[in-house]
Amino acid sequence: MSDITVESEIAGTVWKIEASPGDSLEEEGIIMILESMKMEIPVLAPEDGTLSEVLVSEGDTIREGQPLAKLSRGG
Repeated sequence: MSDITVESEIAGTVWKIEASPGDSLEEEGIIMILESMKMEIPVLAPEDGTLSEVLVSEGDTIREGQPLAKLSRGG
């Protein structure tokens, strides 16, 4: 199995973490929700897999391109 690093596409704040390490996610399953400019933007799993690590906490300020989570392929 190899890990996929899920990165932020925007700068903002981690509003809510929806998934926990060990959770199986389907492609486009919600990992967390970011807040930017009063909009809520979901961070989605790029493919099926298991969430292996969350690299941020709720309330963290993040930058575009920052690693947010790691997903292990092979669910």
